[in-house]
Formats: sequence, C-alpha cells, structure tokens
Amino acid sequence: MCLGIPGRVLDVREDAGLRMATVDFGGVRREACLEYTPEAVPGVYVIVHVGFAITVVDEEEARRTLDVLRAMTDAVAGELGEPLPARPRTAPPPADAEGTERPR
Repeated sequence: MCLGIPGRVLDVREDAGLRMATVDFGGVRREACLEYTPEAVPGVYVIVHVGFAITVVDEEEARRTLDVLRAMTDAVAGELGEPLPARPRTAPPPADAEGTERPR
C-alpha cells in the first residue's frame, strides 16, 4: 500500500544540493525532500510519500486527511514509524512564515 501523508513545512534548507525541509505531521516531525515541490515554503502543506513531498495541498484538505488517517492508526504508524498524536488545538507558527530560509 502506498500512503502519502499531509504535513506542514516548518523550515526549508539546502542539504547536499537538495531542497530539504522539516515537516510537521500533526505532531510528528520528519525530514522530507522538496525537490518535486519547488513552490513549498514554510507554512505550506505538502503530501509526503517515502520522504518526498509530491504535491502541495491547502490547510483544510490537509486537516481533513489527517483526521481520516488518525482513524487508521496502524497504516500511519507503518508509514511514519509511530502513530499520529491526538489533534492539536492549534498549530504552532512555522519557523519563518515569509518563506525565507532560516540561517543555520
């Protein structure tokens, strides 16, 4: 089964010549490659499959999808290595809401 999970881009940086990001999946944070989504900036939601952001989605679609995935705990845990935490009350702001890369 292939599973793409929506997450919010927290930061964007270059690593070994690739655009990389920390992506928040409703409380679980993972690294993802943004090479297929050049329009992705901090604060934007992306669908991530096997470590690659494959498309950009709006926040409402991301939230609906995460709610469905929370109901499918075993599938999500298999993809992320741990279950999604309960839905947060509010999402924390991205590292840089203007899309500027954070300095290291």
